Order: sequence, then C-alpha cells, then structure tokens
Amino acid sequence: MVTGAGRGLGRAHALTLAAKGLRVVVNDLGTDLDGRGADEHPARSVVAEIKAAGGVAVVDTADVASLGGGAAAVGAAVDAFGRIDVVVNNAGFASGGGTLEEPVDAELDALLAVHFKATVGTMSAAFPLMRAQGYGRIVNTVSEVALDARFDGGMGYAAAKAAVWSATLHAARLGAGAGITVNAISPGARTRMSASALDAGFREGASAALDLRPEHVARVVAYLASEDAGDITGRIIHAAGGAVREYTTTRTSRSDLAERLARVLA
Repeated sequence: MVTGAGRGLGRAHALTLAAKGLRVVVNDLGTDLDGRGADEHPARSVVAEIKAAGGVAVVDTADVASLGGGAAAVGAAVDAFGRIDVVVNNAGFASGGGTLEEPVDAELDALLAVHFKATVGTMSAAFPLMRAQGYGRIVNTVSEVALDARFDGGMGYAAAKAAVWSATLHAARLGAGAGITVNAISPGARTRMSASALDAGFREGASAALDLRPEHVARVVAYLASEDAGDITGRIIHAAGGAVREYTTTRTSRSDLAERLARVLA
C-alpha cells in the first residue's frame, strides 16, 4: 500500500513495486499542492497503468491525514488482498504553516496530520497484522530539511518530517525480532511538489538538467520493501539521481562546541 501514489514519487513507487510482482493499493486523495481538494483521477490513472502492464492494483481514496484515515488505507489493502506486507508512507505536501513569529494554527495542524499522523495511523494499523504474519516492510518518507541545518524547509514542514524521522526510529525498535523492518527514505526528485524549490536553489535551468527522476528513489524503496532487506531497519537513506547516502546522527565530545564548553565549565 502506497499513500500519495497518484503522482510524483508515489506513482513511481507504485509502478516499481507492481513491476516486481506486488499487488498494490494505490492510495491518493488527489489534492492540490496545498493539500486542498480531491480528485480520484490520479489514483485511477496509476491503477490503469499497472493493469495495462500486467500488474494487479486497486484504488483507495481514503484521506490518510488522521489516525483513522491511515488505518482505513491499511484496511483497504486487507479487504482487497487479505493481508498487508508493505506500507510506503509517501503522502504529503510542503506548503503552509506560517513563520515562527506568525504561525498559522490550522496550517500547522494540516502539515502534522498528513505527514506525522498519517504515518502513525498506517503503522499502528499495520503492525499487529504484520506481527501476526511474521513479516512486514514499512518505508516512511522524511526530508533533509528536518535535521540538516544546511536546508530550510519552513517551520511546519520541517517539523512534521522530523516527527516522522523520530517515529521511524521508534517503530523500528518495536518491530525488531518480529520480522518487521521500518526505514525512511529522504528523496531528492523533481516532481510537481519539489520543482519550484529545486529551481530556487540552483542556477537557472540547472536543476532541470540533473537526473532527478522519481524512479531513482523508487528503486531504493522497492529494495527496502523486499525480502532481501530483512536486516535493514531504523535507517534513513537519502536517494537522489541514482546516488544513495545514509543519514546518521552521532553524539560526540570532539566538536568545537563540546570542547569549548568543556574548557569553560572545567
């Protein structure tokens, strides 16, 4: 089951997984870039593509931006196929939230709902089922803007992605020993959601020249969702342009700041 699978990265994930023989629930509400509105056409179009290629897929238009909505999407997979082996949490949008000095309450709620609550909702519904069958693969979607000081993704979006990052590590610990892996992908891909931000960070036209096709990211997601990746859990992988890197966090006493504080406080 792939959330936000009607366009962009989610579409690439769904098509790639289907090509590898998985039966896919294509979940997509069909919203605009700001998370408003609804349109079934994107999800139905992806399902048609999968079927035309000989795969198996069904449409689900549940709004995953709540705990109940996330559970409903997992339920759609169980209803359609009798089990749930893979969850890819991809749905989301990046706009809104306001600024630190002028936050927008409703927009912050919407960002946390579609990123954090949706991820928690699908995982909480899928975990008991995966534990009972002794197998499960969950791949969440985070962003470099969450915990990398080089980037500024705005207060609301970055905070929501940081929450998903933390939830991924927590869920990975819970899944250990139960056959359930939980990882996160930090994607670098040119989609309708990211194109303007990418262009703003490059010289004119430079981002368009880079090979930032979503399919590069989808290949990594498909591997993390495979049986061969059973020893990989609690990891954050950045994938862009065919390159992969791992995000790690470390605690050190050897940084300039740590050494300065040690001197001052001695």
